[in-house]
Order: sequence, then structure tokens, then C-alpha cells
Amino acid sequence: QIQLVESGGGLVQPGGSLRLSCVVSREIFTLSVLAWYRQAPGKQRELVASITTDNRMNYADFVKGRFTISRDNARNTVYLQMNSLKPEDTAVYYCNAPWPVNSWGQGTQVTVFE
Repeated sequence: QIQLVESGGGLVQPGGSLRLSCVVSREIFTLSVLAWYRQAPGKQRELVASITTDNRMNYADFVKGRFTISRDNARNTVYLQMNSLKPEDTAVYYCNAPWPVNSWGQGTQVTVFE
């Protein structure tokens, strides 16, 4: 069974940092692109960042220079380091593995408040 389990969300003030983690089933971790999406209230889910199996990274323009995606093969874990957080980064963040079946984690809430 494919599983993705996120953690690391929370409350933070503008300018602060958080690191999200997603533990991924071993059988897909080494074979699939992994990605982070987010969904704010009333908005569509949007791609934040992705990383290939050979560590090529892609970022949405609105997080470039602030967020970093990485993967730890020994821990079957993909991370999203979020720095310089803004109130507009407030959303539920989801881990995604599109192969072999498009799979999602349960989401973790990130709230950036004054």
C-alpha cells in the first residue's frame, strides 16, 4: 500500500521558517518524482516544488529563493524547507507521488500570522 505521511506544519510569524517532512513508501520513493502542493481556503491546489529521482528540482515562481525541496534516500523522506514565510503562504501542504498511482498525503497545516 502506497503511503505518504506529512509532518512539520504549524504556526509561525512572517519571516519565520518551517520544515515539512513526508515519509514515502519505499517501493515508490526511489522510482517516482515527488512533489509538494498547497491549497489555501477557497483556492485551487497548486504545485509548490518537485524533485526528480536524480535530484532535479523545480519551483513555483512564488517560492523561488525562499523554499528548498530535498530528498533523503536513506529515510525515504522528502523535505520542504520554508524560509521567509509570508501570510500568503498559509495553506494546507500536501505531499504527492504521481507514479505508479497519483497518491497524496493527508496534508499538514501551515499558518503564517502577524
